[in-house]
Amino acid sequence: MAKKNGNETLSEEWGIKPKTKLRIFAVVFFAIAIFSLLAAINVAGIGGEFFFKNFRMLFGFGYYFVPLLFILLGVSFSRGETFRFVWIHLVAGLAFLLAALGITDIVAEVGGVVGNGVAWPFEKLFGAYAGTIFLSAILIISLLLIFEEKLSLMPMFLFFQKIWNQFVNLFAKKDYEEDDEAIVNLAVKSVKDEVEENFEETQEEEEKEKLKKEKVNKKKKEAKETESEESEFVIFDKKGSYTPPPLELLGTDRGEPNVGDIKANLNIIKRTLSNFGINVEMDEVTVGPSVTRYALKPAEGVKLAKIVALQNDLALALAAHPLRIEAPIPGKSLVGIEIPNKKKSIVGLANLLTEEGLKKSTKPLTVPLGRGLSGKGTFASIVKAPHMLIGGTTGSGKSVTIHTIIVSLLYQYGPASLRFILVDPKRVELTFYNKIPHLLTPVITDPKKAILALRWAAKEMESRYTILENESVRDITSYHQKIKGKTDKPAMPYIVIIIDELADIMTTYPRELEAAIVRLAQMSRAVGIHLILSTQRPSVNVITGLIKANIPSRVALQVSSQIDSRTILDGTGAEKLLGSGDMLYLGPESKQPERIQSAFITEDEVKKIVEFLADNNSNDDEVLSFSEGSQEAPLTVSMNLEQGGLADDDDDDELYNEAKRLVLEARKASTSYLQRRLKVGYSRAARLIDILEERGVVGPADGSKPREVLSGGDEPSSEENLL
Repeated sequence: MAKKNGNETLSEEWGIKPKTKLRIFAVVFFAIAIFSLLAAINVAGIGGEFFFKNFRMLFGFGYYFVPLLFILLGVSFSRGETFRFVWIHLVAGLAFLLAALGITDIVAEVGGVVGNGVAWPFEKLFGAYAGTIFLSAILIISLLLIFEEKLSLMPMFLFFQKIWNQFVNLFAKKDYEEDDEAIVNLAVKSVKDEVEENFEETQEEEEKEKLKKEKVNKKKKEAKETESEESEFVIFDKKGSYTPPPLELLGTDRGEPNVGDIKANLNIIKRTLSNFGINVEMDEVTVGPSVTRYALKPAEGVKLAKIVALQNDLALALAAHPLRIEAPIPGKSLVGIEIPNKKKSIVGLANLLTEEGLKKSTKPLTVPLGRGLSGKGTFASIVKAPHMLIGGTTGSGKSVTIHTIIVSLLYQYGPASLRFILVDPKRVELTFYNKIPHLLTPVITDPKKAILALRWAAKEMESRYTILENESVRDITSYHQKIKGKTDKPAMPYIVIIIDELADIMTTYPRELEAAIVRLAQMSRAVGIHLILSTQRPSVNVITGLIKANIPSRVALQVSSQIDSRTILDGTGAEKLLGSGDMLYLGPESKQPERIQSAFITEDEVKKIVEFLADNNSNDDEVLSFSEGSQEAPLTVSMNLEQGGLADDDDDDELYNEAKRLVLEARKASTSYLQRRLKVGYSRAARLIDILEERGVVGPADGSKPREVLSGGDEPSSEENLL
């Protein structure tokens, strides 16, 4: 067995992780930096006085680079992920100090013994100017090695300009003899004048460029404002008298992702593919909240299918499961290999609600879905969706995703702008929201009432289309723009209908539910009615072809098989997700799904938000003039719903219940059978058969074959009230 180095032995003996060791070094470096600064102002005791006296003799005025060096090393070590290449950072730090001392000695001859020793060979060989250039190059290279990233040169020059300015102020002290003082001031002045001239020219150029950019940005801003005025969501008041809950009720981001040894994983991926005859070049590494994506570029002539086929071999080599391959990454000529992090970070909803992406969005009903692989927030507009389908197994984070959508809307919109119809057949997920003022009706738990609510929404849609036709506008946004400032025209709040478990209703009323969803999905977008459907059984019996065709936005959480993934996304990938909010989002304009880690919200946070809304906002039955039909004002919400025809009393026949009983007992249904048993004419018997078919008691006509008698599915009687 190969001999282990000292770092690995220390980690095994003491159980110290490489990242922890880096943090320890960072703390030590910061402590030394603070100590050296305190020693310079003589408040560090005898030890500090001894330290300052001797190092001042060695470094001269360059002593002040010592605390700067340790601060830079502390920052570098605190940002590191692995303990490798520590010596490179330390050597780079030493090079930074020596180069800074050499430059100080060449410019002002105040670099002390060490600075003079460094500057002498450069000054003799290359002269003062060229020597300064070479030492500056060494200093910049050392900074690049310390931070392992590109540095902007202009801030560095500005930094040195400040140092020259400090020279002028500090050399007036009695640290040096008077005759040396004149030489120093002369050197400093010449350098300062040269630097100031250069920077005056640079600043003039920057100011000119800045003015040009300001003019361009001003024109862009004016154009954007004009465009946003045309397309922005217009409603009288987004919140009105509504008091949104404070962000303190929500949790923030917690923890940092632990990705393991990135460089080792890069080598394993490259070596594993090479063993199978596939040559690749490793590219960028993107660390997300739950997974890390390693991008690679295959050699010319390599088929992507070969790389995808080695998914299990890569998972074995990396000891990572489940592993997902994205070939290719959208917009790039790269292949992405997504590996689960050893430790996830929790995405807080409070952080997403304060991000610029949400604040600057001009699209109405924009909600945060979570964070992508890059760590940036991902947002989606329900209006642009315009309907959303969510699927995932138990424990995949489906209900938490729905809570995230509802709560984010509650933070942004009051009941004057947004209303909900919540359907929860499971009775345990959405019943928390019964106290919020946004509900058109209490949370629906009965499948019969869910069908009625969807039928009311269809009638409300027709009523709104009548209003749009009378006002000669094409959608709800144009309508609000036209009536803005007018008090005699009713505003149309957006209506979001959320069904938490579609399968429970589909098994009871399949025909009625599919017909209602398809009708709303096809036409309700323009009038501000939107559907969010969720199911833990993403099978073709629940998510039918008609439903899929009319709901373009899909959210797939972890599913059990590729078949379920294809049902939701029309492609594979969801079976490789990690659960707990790990999702694939396919937007209406996207060709490939995007991987997102959903925000996390607890049950206690939801309850606190609902209690706050109930205590600080009125929940009365004020007028909501959704339509201008025959309804009399003022109308309460309950009256509006009832008069919307939810009970559907007009379709009832006094012999309906008797006809239903006869059909279910005989297990056969025909017009002639009802004519004989009920002693009615053909027209009435045919009417009864149509009602039985509409309400799911009998199947449709199938040529010469008898109608199929289904389960005793039915709608609520006229006595049942949605509320």
